[in-house]
Parts: sequence; structure tokens; C-alpha cells
Amino acid sequence: MVTLRTERLVLREWRDEDLDPLAAMNADPEVMRYIFDGAVLDRVQSAERLRRIRAMWARRGFGLFAVEGRDEGVLLGWAGLSVPEFLPEVMPAVEIGWRLARPHWGKGYATEAAAEALRFGFEECGLERVVSIRHVDNERSGRVMAKLGLVHEFDTVVPGHGQPVAVHARDR
Repeated sequence: MVTLRTERLVLREWRDEDLDPLAAMNADPEVMRYIFDGAVLDRVQSAERLRRIRAMWARRGFGLFAVEGRDEGVLLGWAGLSVPEFLPEVMPAVEIGWRLARPHWGKGYATEAAAEALRFGFEECGLERVVSIRHVDNERSGRVMAKLGLVHEFDTVVPGHGQPVAVHARDR
């Protein structure tokens, strides 16, 4: 797997010891407020998500990076590329996404990590187009998307849970 570095961050392969901080982040109702139906995940569900993240890398050659601070060396969250199968109307597509633990919000980490993951997608994976999908009320993610040059294309509803989302996109 690839390791990417920015001024303040390392985007790296997932490690077994990442499960506890990942599970803590996924158990925070404020972090999960706009994710799918807003339900938090327990440790078992987080372990299954981590297993799927690792499998995606093996299957597709891209995926979600663990994001850690270069100075602190602690897991801040994740950022990277996935296939948004939960929203069939945008398929085929690759999505840029991110999630950070709440103590790391408001520091520009999401934009910094996602920008590097987006560069990786375009330059190293050869992607021509990337989408990003957010709950319509998630203004923080909307601001990150704008900073990344993603443009709002349309609003829709996710079939699996009925949540309203905004679809943003950017070509290479």
C-alpha cells in the first residue's frame, strides 16, 4: 500500500492498533451525525468496516487511508477513495471522503488529507472524475468540498435509509 505525506499528516496503511481509536470515533454521535442514518457503530461493527477497508485496497488498488498527525503519530481519522455503491444513481463512480475524530475538527486536516488523496486518485490511479457525497445539512463537509474544487451537481435521497444528500464532483 502507498504512504502519502503532507506538511502535517501521514496517510498510511491501516494497522491493528488503529481499531480502538477508529471504534471510539465511530461511537461518537456527533461524528456520526451525518453518516448514513446517523447511527453510531460499536467496536465489532468498526472492526468489520476496517476489514472491508483493507479488502478494498487489495481488490481495487485504492481505498481509505488511515490519517495520522506527523508530529503526534496518533490516528486522527481517515481520508481516501471508495466506491459509493450506496447511491446507485451516481455509479459507476469513485468517491473522495473523510472522517476525523472530533478533537481534530476545525484544524484544516480534512482538507489537507482529502486534497492529497484526491491528487493520488487523479495522478497515481488515473481517475478522470471523482464525486463526493454529503448529507445536505453537513455544511462543514460542503466547505471542504468547495476547497477541493468539487462542484455541487444535484441533490437526491439515499435509497437505503432515505437521507437527503448533495452530490459534488470534479474532473481531473
